[in-house]
Amino acid sequence: MKGKDLINIGIFSAIYFVIVFVIAILGMIPVFLPLLVPIFGGIPFMLFLTRVRKFGMIWIMSIIMGIMMLLTGMSWPPLAVSVFSGLLAELVYRSGKYKSATKAVVTNGVFSLWVAANYLPLFFNAEKYWASRQNYGQDYIDAVTKLMPSWMCPVTFIAAFVCGIIGGLLGKALMKKHFEKAGIA
Repeated sequence: MKGKDLINIGIFSAIYFVIVFVIAILGMIPVFLPLLVPIFGGIPFMLFLTRVRKFGMIWIMSIIMGIMMLLTGMSWPPLAVSVFSGLLAELVYRSGKYKSATKAVVTNGVFSLWVAANYLPLFFNAEKYWASRQNYGQDYIDAVTKLMPSWMCPVTFIAAFVCGIIGGLLGKALMKKHFEKAGIA
């Protein structure tokens, strides 16, 4: 990788994180984060993919997202999942030789799996999760607990993947001109 590649990773990671942050602030109910981030994040992510030509760029961006979640208090699961989902996304895009628009859309779906990992502690250790969020108030805690029973864990991951596909298709449509220039469309 060259400096230009690292700069692209940094710029697009920052843009993607701003989207995550804005959606997290606006959507006080956790259900919305794994739905909205993959859709709206798909637009800059698909543009980022037009610049990806070397193995590791997607993986690094995914790990950066996991680290940012850890630094903003979401615990370690997003980082752990981002390592695996980023590598898998990298392999998917690489299988299309970094030129397949279809593989790019699927790559966004796979990349988006890390977003659902933000709520793994809610499913597997709810008492500890809510102990660090008492300032949200008991009414909020009760409402989210009702919305997010343990069976929602796999649903959240599936939703993140499906919304990632939707976001990839949206990004592809909006970036068609860029994909054509890059020889991906």
